[in-house]
This record gives sequence, structure tokens and C-alpha cells, in this order.
Amino acid sequence: QVQLVESGGGLVQPGGSLRLSCAVSGFSLNDYKIAWFRQAPGKEREAVSCISSVEGSTYFADSLKGRFTISKDNAKNTVYLQMNSLKPEDTAVYYCAAERGVYYCSGSPATYDYFGQGTQVAVSS
Repeated sequence: QVQLVESGGGLVQPGGSLRLSCAVSGFSLNDYKIAWFRQAPGKEREAVSCISSVEGSTYFADSLKGRFTISKDNAKNTVYLQMNSLKPEDTAVYYCAAERGVYYCSGSPATYDYFGQGTQVAVSS
């Protein structure tokens, strides 16, 4: 049974950091791409970053490069999203998603096979 479980969200002040975790089960990270999406109230789900064993990491918005870092630990079946220099506009529910295959990280939620339940990130003073 495939499961993705996010954790690590919370309330943080602007300029602060959080590390999100996505613990996966039921498949190998060597066979799937894992992406992070986020959705703010009233907005569409937005692609943040993606990682695969062949193509490495992809960041879908220039504003995130240098602030967010995606990584994975195959031994722990976990994908991480390190978020630094957080801004109020980063406030959203963050989801991890899995798509079978190791090529071409898509930024479209519709291409992913599985989603986690999400973790809330709030950036506010």
C-alpha cells in the first residue's frame, strides 16, 4: 500500500527556516519521482520542487532557488524540503506527491499518482 506522510510544518517568523519531511512507503524512491507542491487559500496548487534518482533536483520557480533545497534519503525512504529565508507568501499547505518513473519532473499535479495529506506552513510575525 502506497503512503506519503508529510511532517515538519508549523508557524515561523519571516526569515526563519523549516524542514519538511515526506516519509514514503509501498514503493522505492529509486523508481519514483517525488515532488513538493503547495496550495495557499484561494489559489491553485503550485509546484515547488521535484527530485528523482536520475535527473536530480528541479525547482519550478526562480523565487525558490537558493531558499529551498530538496533532498532524499533512500535508506530512510524520506524526501526533505529545507526552506530558508521564509516569507509570508510561502504560507500554504505543502504536499508531497509521487509519480512512477525517474525522468522528467512535471510541474502539473495531474501527472502524479499519489499525494500525501499535507502539512501547514505559516510564515507570520
